[in-house]
Amino acid sequence: MSDTVAERTDAAGEDPAGGEGAPPRRVAPFVALAVAIVLAALFVVLASSDPSDTEMASSFNIGRPAPSVVSTTLDDEPFDLSRRKGSWVVLNFFDPTCVPCVEEHPELIALHEQQSQIPDGAELYTIINRGTDESVQAFFDDNGGDWPIVRDPDGGVSIDFGVVQVPETWIIDPNGVIRARYPGKVTADAVSQQLQLMREGRA
Repeated sequence: MSDTVAERTDAAGEDPAGGEGAPPRRVAPFVALAVAIVLAALFVVLASSDPSDTEMASSFNIGRPAPSVVSTTLDDEPFDLSRRKGSWVVLNFFDPTCVPCVEEHPELIALHEQQSQIPDGAELYTIINRGTDESVQAFFDDNGGDWPIVRDPDGGVSIDFGVVQVPETWIIDPNGVIRARYPGKVTADAVSQQLQLMREGRA
């Protein structure tokens, strides 16, 4: 009789879902659902984002001294970024075959004009991310722009700044510290407004 009672007890306590392994099986569908929801939300965000929006992005370089940039311009003038301390500097990484770069160019012309009219206006420099001297010069001849164009023959400047894709624009303050990074196209007004906030100590 005791054997019968034991068998009944074992049968009553037996978990048809697999004993101790059951709880994970019950939780698994909820975990999968949560992952699916997160992935769906991420897809919606990426799909609705506009890469042409002028938005600052994070970078490990923000708040640090700008990397060394020692090169020459297309006019064969020496360029040393460290010698620009005391001035606000805007660096724009550029490729003449890059469609967003071409679309952005009128905004850079406007930015240069805006900053040229301010006593402590930022100095604008183009860094050649890709392209020959001839192709870049031809682009500027055809589309305008009279600010210095700096060579980066081995790509070292782009690498040091962590540039992944052009166009990309960086703001460096008078102390030589990187203050902002803009991946993608910028507008003149957005960059000028940000520069003004930084001058006033509000950004």
